[in-house]
Amino acid sequence: MVLEIAEISIAPGQEAAFIQAYREARAHVEVSPGLRSIRMTRGVESPSRFVLLIEWDSVEAHEQGFRETERFNAWREAIGPYFAEPPLVEHFEDIDG
Repeated sequence: MVLEIAEISIAPGQEAAFIQAYREARAHVEVSPGLRSIRMTRGVESPSRFVLLIEWDSVEAHEQGFRETERFNAWREAIGPYFAEPPLVEHFEDIDG
């Protein structure tokens, strides 16, 4: 299992529109093979900063099973207009267990 962490900065004043777009676009990710869970969080002190946490079976499940599909294009078209800058996306592995 790998954890995808995406740090997302949203243009000030666009947070509510981004949240609505995320809620609608999330369905494009949820049907991806190899997806285990998806969760979006929002900064308390920095409400324009969001962190997306997605558990995948593997990096390949994310990159090939989602990013190389039309579902990814639809996802980015829905949420991308609200980005203040490109998200920082990295994969992490558990060291426990």
